[in-house]
Amino acid sequence: MAKAPTDIRSLARSHTALAVRTLVGIASQRSAPQSARVAAATALLDRGWGKPKQELEINQEVTLSLADSLARIAQLDNDRMIDVTPEDPANRPLPCLGSDREKLEKTTT
Repeated sequence: MAKAPTDIRSLARSHTALAVRTLVGIASQRSAPQSARVAAATALLDRGWGKPKQELEINQEVTLSLADSLARIAQLDNDRMIDVTPEDPANRPLPCLGSDREKLEKTTT
């Protein structure tokens, strides 16, 4: 049976000091391959300072004002709206049972 993720995290975190010492050792070892030294240095920097933020450049001109945007949203909502407004009770016949209903329907039509 696999261990719960919190147990695995706890176990991994208990080896943090060893992992950092190992990364420092690799990054400072001149005989280590350059790719290993760079990877170790990058891992240390990422964990110590956080990964660098990635910038996203958008080249699109925005010409709608906030009011125009809100009006468009309101129109979309209005287009999908179903009218559930009840009829005016004064124009609606009162509910009836049995044969009274049939008589009432004949008089209102």
